[in-house]
Amino acid sequence: MARVDVKMPDEFLERMSRLGSKFDSIAETVLEAGGEVVLEKTKSNLSSVIGSGTKYDSRSTGELEDSLGLSGVKMDRNGNFNIKVGFSEPRSDGGSNAKLANVIEYGKSGQPAKPFLKPAKTASKKQCIEAMKQTFETEVAKL
Repeated sequence: MARVDVKMPDEFLERMSRLGSKFDSIAETVLEAGGEVVLEKTKSNLSSVIGSGTKYDSRSTGELEDSLGLSGVKMDRNGNFNIKVGFSEPRSDGGSNAKLANVIEYGKSGQPAKPFLKPAKTASKKQCIEAMKQTFETEVAKL
């Protein structure tokens, strides 16, 4: 059986050891900073596609845009922290915001797709990583 040893840089190990018991709260703060970047890009994309390129006047109530938000930071069963951009449910008319967003993203018969989620993910990736790095550096410096 093969064995691999990975040596971390001393500076990195020192910074990680300073986190100690504050790791969970710092991880939450870092994820929230990155999530905000993605959320803002998603909201911008959604606003630009709703009601555009339609045969009829838009009947948008703004409820879908208002329901877009961030989940709380949660730990999955593998011990990884996650935060999600999504829609709160249900709509005031009893329908599903996620279903409506899916129709906008992927289209349906007679309605072309108007992607807003995937382009937001792609466009905000670098900014998200930078925001998370900057927040991490700020939080570590506070210790």
